Amino acid sequence: MSTAVGIDIGGTGIKGAIVDTISGELLTERLKLPTPTGSSPRFILDTVAELFRMLGDIDSETPVGVAFPAIILHGRTMSAANVPKEWIGLEAEAMFEETLGRDIHFVNDADAAGVAEAHFGAAQGVRGLVFLATLGTGIGTALLYDGTLIPNSELGHIEMNGVDAETITSARARERLGLSWEEWAINLQNYLERIEFLINPDLIILGGGGSKGFDNYGHLLTLRAPVVPATLRNNAGIMGAGYLAQNDHRAR
Repeated sequence: MSTAVGIDIGGTGIKGAIVDTISGELLTERLKLPTPTGSSPRFILDTVAELFRMLGDIDSETPVGVAFPAIILHGRTMSAANVPKEWIGLEAEAMFEETLGRDIHFVNDADAAGVAEAHFGAAQGVRGLVFLATLGTGIGTALLYDGTLIPNSELGHIEMNGVDAETITSARARERLGLSWEEWAINLQNYLERIEFLINPDLIILGGGGSKGFDNYGHLLTLRAPVVPATLRNNAGIMGAGYLAQNDHRAR
């Protein structure tokens, strides 16, 4: 079987589709429901269940991957930067499995996007260390070495000028602070210089909503490593969650 269900839970929308895990192609229409206001566990679980039903009659043997914006440690959600604090410490994987009535693969959303870019997108075939930053509500990050995921990097929260980097460098921060592309690029340059000093990636990929305007600021970034936009856009989380459901990176 080379198909899986991928579900990507974001700050504004919950998306899902059936994925060909060999090609990365979405085999169904990408469905989307609004993320419930407040993002409480009960409302998120109910919305995911509704989206899953919308995907149709899915064979019980089809793997399911769910991407979520938190550190995922042994099935538990261990952070809550952009979701309610009540998620911290929850046995969330088990809760999703009970809601959907089947085993799932539960993964951080930026990690899912990074895996998708490594296998189907901008990092396909790239050797060495790849760093991906999703520039959206906050900054999610993913690390991959020779295409293998190093899970749960939270490098959007490194300190810059006494604050979390994402508070001045995310796409939402650009809008909230009213920054021009040139002003925002200065913040982004400073952030990526810090990343480059700490981990020395061979390739830097910028994804999330911030990647859509790459032509407006990409030429202003000067790093040792090449900096490229993500190519899979809003499908990356779905594709990565589906791929990992079929090709589990975790040790059994």
